[in-house]
Amino acid sequence: MEDKTAILIDGDYYIRRARSLFGQKDAKDRAKELENYCSLHIKDGKRHLYRVFYYDCPPLDRTVFHPLTRKHINLGKSDMYAWRNAFFKALLSKRKFALRLGRLSDLGHGYKLNPDAVKKLCEKKITIDDLKESDFSIEIEQKGVDMRIGIDIAHLAYKRLVTQIILISGDSDFVPAAKLARREGIDIILDPMGSHIAEDLWTHIDGLKSHWNDKQVLPQKS
Repeated sequence: MEDKTAILIDGDYYIRRARSLFGQKDAKDRAKELENYCSLHIKDGKRHLYRVFYYDCPPLDRTVFHPLTRKHINLGKSDMYAWRNAFFKALLSKRKFALRLGRLSDLGHGYKLNPDAVKKLCEKKITIDDLKESDFSIEIEQKGVDMRIGIDIAHLAYKRLVTQIILISGDSDFVPAAKLARREGIDIILDPMGSHIAEDLWTHIDGLKSHWNDKQVLPQKS
């Protein structure tokens, strides 16, 4: 069996890390960036790409109340809604990319205060009157994403479709699936994109490899 690699991406995690590392981009450029990022993993080991699986949820299109502005915001008409849909469309045009979409929870949608703003409030560096709309972010609970990742890992391992799985994530929820794949002889590589990972992940992976600081392919942070 030739050495084939499957790359599994926690989409929400990638987007958050990519914004922090590489700056804001339009949907097509972000999709191209992700394609380039995945290609680094394959070139690095001179392996064959089986497929890239991207896991996420459709963007929220509901109306949500903002506690600071006291306004109801239609997220279906927001820039982020349009960006996510354009990003998914761009990914689907990429060779060997598969989109795996879960769903959003029917409960718990709303705006929350960002950690930096909470810290400043607690340290009395700012007051409630100093808060801005940008100090809040929408909180959305995803459903079915982790399950789909786990099922695909099990399928790839049991069917012997690949010899290596690369997980782009920082979530320890994948530990049971990673353990299963390792028992089946699959090489499990984790890429947290420079972020700290949970201790229990270390004992259930075969290696840690990231390319977030490879400036030859990825543009520098703007």
